[in-house]
Amino acid sequence: MSQTPFHWPVRIYYEDTDAGGIVYNANYLKFMERARTEWLRHLGIEQDGLLNEGIAFVVRRVEMDLRRAARFNDALMVTVTVKMLKRASIVFEQEILDHAGLCLVRGEVVIACVDITKMKPFAIPESLTGVLSGAR
Repeated sequence: MSQTPFHWPVRIYYEDTDAGGIVYNANYLKFMERARTEWLRHLGIEQDGLLNEGIAFVVRRVEMDLRRAARFNDALMVTVTVKMLKRASIVFEQEILDHAGLCLVRGEVVIACVDITKMKPFAIPESLTGVLSGAR
């Protein structure tokens, strides 16, 4: 699939690091989440609007390959690429790159669309699939 990845900048703050000044591993998941949220916003999709309709996108599965550490005050770039769009889920490939474009973290994230009242899978609405398909 050929898609130009969406890019979202992240700066590493002191609160993101451990006592050694290295980014705590769980924070990479936060950076990926923020980038996916901003990608949706870029497409004109606001998640609070979806929640008002009883729909939510929730993380179903995450796989991360931590290759190199980021440190306090680093300027990073988080990418978002749709790998696969399914009936009720989206598979993303994401990378976190340093200022030179070197991949520090690579991840695959599966997001499920759910009916929040039942917390069960829900088909992604057609109004969104067209927008999401165009972003692939």
